[in-house]
Amino acid sequence: MTLAFRQMGSGEPLIILHGLFGSSDNWQTLGKKFAEFNEVFLVDQRNHGKSPHSDDFDYDILADDLKDFMAQHGLLRATLLGHSMGGKTVMRFAQKYPEMVEKLIVADMGIKSYPPHHQDVLRAFHAIKPGTLTSRSEAEERIAPIISDFGVRQFLLKNLYRSKETGYGIRANYLVLEREMDRILDPLPEGEVEIEALFIRGLKSDYVPYEDYESIRTVFPNARFVELEAGHWLHAEKALEFFEAVKIFVTS
Repeated sequence: MTLAFRQMGSGEPLIILHGLFGSSDNWQTLGKKFAEFNEVFLVDQRNHGKSPHSDDFDYDILADDLKDFMAQHGLLRATLLGHSMGGKTVMRFAQKYPEMVEKLIVADMGIKSYPPHHQDVLRAFHAIKPGTLTSRSEAEERIAPIISDFGVRQFLLKNLYRSKETGYGIRANYLVLEREMDRILDPLPEGEVEIEALFIRGLKSDYVPYEDYESIRTVFPNARFVELEAGHWLHAEKALEFFEAVKIFVTS
C-alpha cells in the first residue's frame, strides 16, 4: 500500500504517526519545528487521512505498512514518533523490525489493552451522513448533541472533505475502524526491545498512569518517561514542552 505523507526538512529521518481518526494534518505545526533539525515524514496510516482505505486493519499490518513506506523512500533506519494508536504502531514496528529503529517516541499510549471508549465518536461519524450534507456547519450541528467538547468536534470534522464529483465525504474509514475496534484496543504482544524509548504522558490523561511504567519497562527496558500537564492530545495542548522533550531526546 502506498501511504500519503508530507515531507519537510533535512537531516536524520523522523517519522511521525498520528492517532485514531487523525491524520498527518494534525502534526503540521510541530512537524515544521522538528524539520529544523530532522528530515520529517508525516504519514497518514491506512484508513486515515489521504491514504487508501482497506478492510484489513491491525497493528501487524500497520507496522508492515511502515516498513514498506521506509523501503519506498530509501530509509534504512529512522526515529519513530507515534501518538495514541500511532504509538502502538511504532511499538509493534520496533518489536518486528528493531534494526530499522534509531530511537522510539511514544506519546500518551501504553502497552496494555484498553476498554472501549470511542462509542460517542463513532456515533458522531454515523450522524454526519455526508451524502446529505450541504455545509460543514450542518455537519457540526449534527454531531453537537453527541460531542459536547468543541475541540473534539473540530478534530473529528478535520476528516470532512468536499469534492466536485461526490460532494462531502469522510476521510477516516470509520466503518472498518468500528468493526476492528477490538484489535485497535488490543495489548502489545510480548517481546522485549533494546531500543532507547521515550514515553511522554499527559498527567490529565488516564491512558498511561504512573503504575504502568513498570510493565512498559518489561518490553522497553531502556524507556524513560516525561510527564506534561496536559490531556491525551498533549502535543497540541503543550506543543512547546512536547517539542523540547522530543528535541532533547532525539539530539542527545
